[in-house]
Amino acid sequence: MSPKTIIAPSVLSADFSRLGEEVEAVCEAGADWIHLDVMDGHFVPNITFGPPVIKAIRDRTDKIFDCHLMIEPAERYLGAFAVVGCNIITVHAEATTHLDRSLQAIRDLGCKAGVSLNPSTPETVIEYVLDRLDLILLMSVNPGFGGQDFIPSVFDKVARVRAMIGARPILIEIDGGLTPETAPLVARAGAAVLVAGSAVFKGGREAYAGNISALRTAADEPRLAALGSR
Repeated sequence: MSPKTIIAPSVLSADFSRLGEEVEAVCEAGADWIHLDVMDGHFVPNITFGPPVIKAIRDRTDKIFDCHLMIEPAERYLGAFAVVGCNIITVHAEATTHLDRSLQAIRDLGCKAGVSLNPSTPETVIEYVLDRLDLILLMSVNPGFGGQDFIPSVFDKVARVRAMIGARPILIEIDGGLTPETAPLVARAGAAVLVAGSAVFKGGREAYAGNISALRTAADEPRLAALGSR
């Protein structure tokens, strides 16, 4: 697994009036993936966007579209997000009754399959679906809004999930409250993908490259050290 930390800016913090331009700008600034936070106002207390918006910005970059479905139920919409160009589709364990079936369906659509856990959800709920997974997204804030502070108990959770994964080629992704101060701590614990909204988009477009570089620099060294110790 590469020691390079994957930075996935969340467009939730972008200027929605110029969303396509924002995607292009953040990709030019060094983003590895584009993170798409889809919220329904039901599973989480906010509403964002759906497949038509994703389709409208898909041609702005060939970067991976990392789609985080904070919707309930998610199963009936998986095909709609796959067809508009999402490469990774992540569902919440808390939002589906048949998690194994949902993960199989995502892979059958030709996408990578991810599962997300809220801060208070124990990692044991995914023990029996690990072989269906390409990615585990750990929420380090309560989902629904950007700009929240990191929940410290997630540091230990990352390490426990890393131990559960073992030798499986599953990426651990962290979403919420990530800064150059918190990034090295989750990287050291085993995180490979960092989702950042406010930390990337603050300061305007001239600041995007520096913001991304600061996160990556903060995370790469401890991540490399952690890989070397395993």
